[in-house]
Amino acid sequence: MDVVDLRAEHVPHAIGLGTATPRLSWCLADGRAQSAYEVRVEREDGRIESSGWTRSPESVLVPWPVAPLASRESARVRVRVRGPGATGAEPVSGWSAPLPVEAGLLRAEDWTAVLVRPGTDPGVGGPAVRVRGDFEVDGPVHRARLYSTAEGVFAAELNGERVGDELFPPGWTSYRHRRRYLTHDVTALLVPGPNVLGATLADGWHRGRIGFDGGRRNAYGSELGFAAQLEIRYADGRRATIATDGAWRSAESEIRATNVYDGEVVDARLREPRWCRAGFDATRWPRVRTSPLDARSLVAPMGPPVRRTETLRPVASERRSATRVRLDFGQNLVGRLRLRACGPAGSSVVLRHAEVLEHGELGLRPLRLAKATDTLVLDGSAIAWEPEFAYHGFRFAEIDVSDPDVVVEDVVAIVVHSDLERTGEFACSDARLERLHENVRWSMRGNVVDVPTDCPQRDERLGWTGDIGVFAPAATGLYDCAGFLASWMEDLLADQHADGVVPLVVPDILTEDFPAAVWADAVVDVPWTLHERYGDVEVLRRALPGMRAWVDWVDRRTGPRRVWDADAQLGDWLDPSAPPDRPGDGRTSGDVVATAYFARSAARLGAACRIVGGADAARHYEELARAVRAAFRREYVTAAGRVVSDSQTAYALAIVFDLLEPGEERERAGRRLVELVQDGGHRIGTGFVGTAIIADALTRVDAVEVAYRMLAETACPSFLYPVTMGATTTWERWDSMLPDGSINPGEMTSFNHCALGAIADWMHRTLAGVAPDAPGYRRIRFAPRPGGGITAAGYRVRTPYGPAWCRWTREGARVRASMGVPAGTTGVLDVPGERERELAPGEHEVRFRVAERPAVPPVRVPPIVSIDDRRARG
Repeated sequence: MDVVDLRAEHVPHAIGLGTATPRLSWCLADGRAQSAYEVRVEREDGRIESSGWTRSPESVLVPWPVAPLASRESARVRVRVRGPGATGAEPVSGWSAPLPVEAGLLRAEDWTAVLVRPGTDPGVGGPAVRVRGDFEVDGPVHRARLYSTAEGVFAAELNGERVGDELFPPGWTSYRHRRRYLTHDVTALLVPGPNVLGATLADGWHRGRIGFDGGRRNAYGSELGFAAQLEIRYADGRRATIATDGAWRSAESEIRATNVYDGEVVDARLREPRWCRAGFDATRWPRVRTSPLDARSLVAPMGPPVRRTETLRPVASERRSATRVRLDFGQNLVGRLRLRACGPAGSSVVLRHAEVLEHGELGLRPLRLAKATDTLVLDGSAIAWEPEFAYHGFRFAEIDVSDPDVVVEDVVAIVVHSDLERTGEFACSDARLERLHENVRWSMRGNVVDVPTDCPQRDERLGWTGDIGVFAPAATGLYDCAGFLASWMEDLLADQHADGVVPLVVPDILTEDFPAAVWADAVVDVPWTLHERYGDVEVLRRALPGMRAWVDWVDRRTGPRRVWDADAQLGDWLDPSAPPDRPGDGRTSGDVVATAYFARSAARLGAACRIVGGADAARHYEELARAVRAAFRREYVTAAGRVVSDSQTAYALAIVFDLLEPGEERERAGRRLVELVQDGGHRIGTGFVGTAIIADALTRVDAVEVAYRMLAETACPSFLYPVTMGATTTWERWDSMLPDGSINPGEMTSFNHCALGAIADWMHRTLAGVAPDAPGYRRIRFAPRPGGGITAAGYRVRTPYGPAWCRWTREGARVRASMGVPAGTTGVLDVPGERERELAPGEHEVRFRVAERPAVPPVRVPPIVSIDDRRARG
């Protein structure tokens, strides 16, 4: 019985924890059951504390069992478990490998640093600035920790070495309420004698241009600031704290401009590599100004930071002129370029980025006001360069040099996003569906740059609540989003209006009062999904007041009718029938969408209250959900089973949200949904709302083959149309690129958007057959529904208890499936023609039969080339 994968909370490295009582999780490697556990904590002073044997099968987010950690305190944690057996004869595991844990600065009074600001601030849009401070190390160092944060984004250095590998720290949060600080072990970077700590500061989200239609500047403040606290423990027991103060110096940097949307301008002639090294005379530069640091708003990270996660080399290049080269990286990605360049001093290298080509040139119109351009001015020497504070969404990049003597080489694309751990892998005999799934995964990667965004390329990149609300189930099946989304939920709750209305974007830089169904319902849907996928009750508990505030607002707004029809809605956003310039004007009435979501949010809230809110509150919201459901049927469902709007989304909502009476009413609605899909040539008729549930609705009315036919359709609009057009990410619109290779004329057209990729969740649960059947996958439903002529499929997901998987192959009507059930869980086998039964931990194999369908012939996925290349080949 081996205990593996011991971890604290949802962070990959448990240094600088924001809690004194971190919850612990572990897995069992060999599939045997756990009947009891013991947690052993070795304090840094040598004391050992133990929970003793605790009779419990729990191994996920187990409460901290001993005295809380103090600020800065570190400890080593081990776990062992006992299996079932006769008293005295129970099998006992060995101790797990030790997990180091360390608390951060848990109290505001732990901070002594002040914010240091540039002596002369160049203002928003101006150069990035450098700050530095000198200090002495006067003995052997046992341990050193650097705690740092900023108003703006920063890159810290200690004695000329970069501190950490994070990008854009401290990240983007609701700065008025929460600002992260970072903790780093910098013991190895200190040297005896003089030392220098410094940082480069840029506008970032704090004061840089953010938002569309010209955006806002100075959204959170008009000045940059940096705060750092270096705490040293010497080998002889002495302690020293070096903190930012008024003795620090500041100067402008070689980064002459940098903006989230526009890119970065660097003049290498202004580089000063000695700035953060001892011996450099900084006294000729002005002293910084100081401001008090509001430590009450500082929080430790809850999830992984943004990092460089992958390097891609170009798959093709084309010389466009004597000084301009275009590169194709074969994949729409989010990040920036890294290169080596040399040339005459004052000459320049200009990098322009785009997701697609149009009419043989970079397709720049979808960027709107984002310049997406990086510029390097050379100093006459060879330079290895990568922008520091910029990122772009692109597949194509053009490199333009101002002088033919400039040499640019070793160009690669650096993929950048929050460093979430991949937990889900999907495979299928149909290469087109595998490409579709990969497109969804790549779009998710590009839209988790510290917050869950809508798009990563144009002048927007905002945390639209509706996008992640519908995509969260798919997201959690691809990557470990637990800490990432729990942190974002803290921002949502902080930005939620006092009356309960939820902002359209979080962090909220729009500051609009627009109570929109679906978008605001993210306050219910995201924590519900996190609880469902990770078993985290604390997420529900913390979100419950916000969930109640929102549902109560809608309850007051609708009054006794319980029908939400008094407000403008975004509705089934980007329904393909909507005009390009009016993406909310689709087939489905916004009132139908809003009332349906009111019913489901009330029902989910009632269920959440059963877990964390008390029986009285649960009964209240359960009764409210029943009342809204009755109102929906009364207002929007005819006696013949027709739903107002008579659209794919309207029926999908009514079926999946359980708004219809079982029996004839539901059956009629199901038949009508099938008719609509078939009459539409199995093409998509849904937007953000309907796409996430259309396949589930068809599956629930025993029309899974219709869902497969819809999934396999290639005519526009369809899931596979972008694949046939060479897409490598999910598009914002079903027809972001038109069949003739031109870009959709709509002002809002992205080639990297998560929301329409929500179908991946159905592919995991139904096509491959792995779904949570209890919070945190404590019970796992294995319910593959082979169809569509697919001959093999599989999905593996790392649950909180360990990996679960299902793989199946099909020959005619015969299906052979194998399943893996991790220790600590129970499987539920649910396959056609078999009685539902439980599966114990371990590996299982089953054979069953399905209706025989013709196999899908092998299809070659189009090579990843540009539309213009395809047109040129005819």
